[in-house]
Amino acid sequence: MSKPLTIAVDIRDLRIAKTGTRTYLEELCKEFKQLESSEIRFKFLDTTVPVYTGPNRILKLIEHARYQLWKQLILPLKALFNGCHIIFCTDNFVPIIHLGYKTIPVFHDAFFFEMPENYGKLWLWMYNKTAIPAARRSLLVITPTHYAKKQISHYTQIPESKLAVVYEGPKTLPDIGADADKLLKSLSISKSEYLLHVGSMFKRKNIVALIQAFGKIKADSSYEHLKLVLAGPIPNRQESDHYEILQAIETANLQPYVVMTGYLSDNNLSLLYKNALMYVFPSINEGFGIPVLEAFKNDLPVLVANNTCLPEVGGEAVLQFDPFDIDDIYQKIKSVAIDEELRSDLVKKGRARLQKFSWRNTALQLIEIFKKAI
Repeated sequence: MSKPLTIAVDIRDLRIAKTGTRTYLEELCKEFKQLESSEIRFKFLDTTVPVYTGPNRILKLIEHARYQLWKQLILPLKALFNGCHIIFCTDNFVPIIHLGYKTIPVFHDAFFFEMPENYGKLWLWMYNKTAIPAARRSLLVITPTHYAKKQISHYTQIPESKLAVVYEGPKTLPDIGADADKLLKSLSISKSEYLLHVGSMFKRKNIVALIQAFGKIKADSSYEHLKLVLAGPIPNRQESDHYEILQAIETANLQPYVVMTGYLSDNNLSLLYKNALMYVFPSINEGFGIPVLEAFKNDLPVLVANNTCLPEVGGEAVLQFDPFDIDDIYQKIKSVAIDEELRSDLVKKGRARLQKFSWRNTALQLIEIFKKAI
């Protein structure tokens, strides 16, 4: 019997990753474990040293150095000693050196180039000096959408022929419902009487525009009970729109109607999806947009910005708006709120659209890529 193809999966990122990048790695690890066979094996490689995630500047600099030590020395040696044929990393960075193995990174987006102001100078320097050269040496680079592929190729000069598009899937959320009343009451919201947005409060999420459009909705007495729920953690000050969000809420006198939940457990997040009226995604830059699929999965009508990858992911199952036009966002939200038939049609299309996306399909496509690469 020939030796099985052995893939090293770098899972150190699970110690620090949040939101979409964490979901990506967690879901793939689950699928890879189930898909192991006599032909393919996975080695899930992690550091034994705790990862610092606090605010201390000096310790953060030390952590940057330790991260590169992991990527460029420890991970390569672990892959070598485990007889791995490929190192697969989902956080942009793969080893530059090849010790008898090949490398395949995942580039989720081109944010490093499109919004450099959101990243520290040291991190950007390391990205340009290590991540990009290592990607150019790799067999392939995985991207989540054709939009992301185009942007990444443009900024990195990696040819599109070396970029492979592999779609993602929705996060696996608990199928529960018994505690819905308790959660909704704690947030002062009611079933089917709130708009939902899930994600960290990054500037690119365009939450201020959503709040301004929601303010126009609330100006109509017909929507007295309607609320807006913003579910997700607040990132660091450099990347966050937190102050502007609070200012927009205050300016429009929406304090009683906008609920900011902060970080939520998967159980509570699942309950929010199941009981919302609609999902609104006004982001001005996304690499994929997993919440679109999560909303489909929970039978929500979905409204998205008409830019970047969101129309590609949503297809005919979403209602699009111009994220820079407050009145357009308002009109589209209003049309879904008043039209039960439109909501029903979007939900039906969302269920059908969701069939194109699953983590099992993602894992199977990646395995085929691994096999063909070797």
